[in-house]
Amino acid sequence: MRLLRCLTLNLWGAEAPLQRRMELVVAGLRELQPDVVALQEVREVPGQLPNQAATLAEELGYHHVYMPAMPFAGGHEGLAILSRGPIHEHVAFGLPHAETQERRILLSARMAFESLSAWVHTTHLNYRLAHGKYREDQVQAIDALIAARAGDAPSILMGDFNARPESEEIRWLRGLVSLNGRRTYYQDAWERLHPGERGWTWAKANPYTKVIEFLEPDRRLDYIFVTPMRKDGRARIKSCEIVFDKPAADGAFASDHFGLLAEVQMAGDPN
Repeated sequence: MRLLRCLTLNLWGAEAPLQRRMELVVAGLRELQPDVVALQEVREVPGQLPNQAATLAEELGYHHVYMPAMPFAGGHEGLAILSRGPIHEHVAFGLPHAETQERRILLSARMAFESLSAWVHTTHLNYRLAHGKYREDQVQAIDALIAARAGDAPSILMGDFNARPESEEIRWLRGLVSLNGRRTYYQDAWERLHPGERGWTWAKANPYTKVIEFLEPDRRLDYIFVTPMRKDGRARIKSCEIVFDKPAADGAFASDHFGLLAEVQMAGDPN
């Protein structure tokens, strides 16, 4: 029974204290030992800031792919996937409602783990509180893109969705409502194992959230979604926990978001 350890974290770009935060990310990943890591708000500024995903991959011995999404501070910001196993192919797609300064994408990578091959996807949706309709359109596009690549193995979607669990866009992913006459279904890893629990990943307990305190505090914004569980046990979610949610001794956090780590069963139960 092969369990895939999947972690998602909004890296918070180059915000201070950058060096200290990157040290905490490296230490946390080294301790948690995820097989695959989905990163959002990954930055690269030529001549100033090396690509953060490449830096982490080199430090920790991961394969990685990165795709820029939008310009930022003389460089660009995007999404990345780190993998312990080889990455056989990757592709990125623009999502609806793209603007010059806020372009959202889906980054997908097909990777190998022992004898298994699976698609892992990451995204980061529009962040403004009034952009619910944008996010509804974006999750529908994401679902169509994932379905086009779905194979026999479970597919995993991770990222910062900038939406509460009770929002229509998240409820649609969970198969609870229709949007434009369409339905789908993914397992919400946190809700599956912690039904009704808050699971906040954007929390006022983290002082870094005060940088944009005009946004509502204390929300669950970061998710790990898994395609439906199979009869043979594939896609069963074995564990899910919030990570990077404790300050270091000096009070520093790794990011303004907490991360999420889940273990997903990728192989069928023994006969």
